[in-house]
Amino acid sequence: MLRALTLITGLALMGACTQTQVYEEPESLGEFKLRVNYAFAEKARKGPVSREATPKEWEDAIQNAVNIRLGRYEGAQEYDIGISLEGFMLAPPGVPVIYNPKSTAIVLVNVYDVRKKEFLAKGKQFQVLEDTTGESALTGSGHTRTREEQMDGLALKVADRVEEWLAEEHKDNGWFDKRPDLIQPLESVEVTQNPAS
Repeated sequence: MLRALTLITGLALMGACTQTQVYEEPESLGEFKLRVNYAFAEKARKGPVSREATPKEWEDAIQNAVNIRLGRYEGAQEYDIGISLEGFMLAPPGVPVIYNPKSTAIVLVNVYDVRKKEFLAKGKQFQVLEDTTGESALTGSGHTRTREEQMDGLALKVADRVEEWLAEEHKDNGWFDKRPDLIQPLESVEVTQNPAS
């Protein structure tokens, strides 16, 4: 029993060390610049044991997290990000060690190229789980975090995962590569002298 508790505690501490931070090193996103980020939560389905949360609360949390993570890139090409919250579960207080429900969120993500007027991606799905801390590993986040803290944590995880995904697509498929200049060469025009000169 002591070995099992030691193992759980060790894993919890490891999880705490890798907890998602609000400000992390930027990814390589080429010429990416966020123009607008949209969040929609009207149709989100709430898990059966979840704490309550309104669509507006979710939309504000997601937009704030995306602005923090993706609003810092200053490339020369603009893109819009749309995130639809499809489902969520905000963990209520459980029974320590025996039953510790974990908060989760499922989202669909769209990426729109403003200049080309086309989508790079539509309906890319992600599911994120809240980070485990030393406290929540044994007692559950329902005991250690408010629902607002759980929502903010999940919104940050969504923004973090989207940022990583955009970096993967840029690396593998050149999503945000610099476009060649579209400046047309000046046509040669015959210049006539001013008769008055």
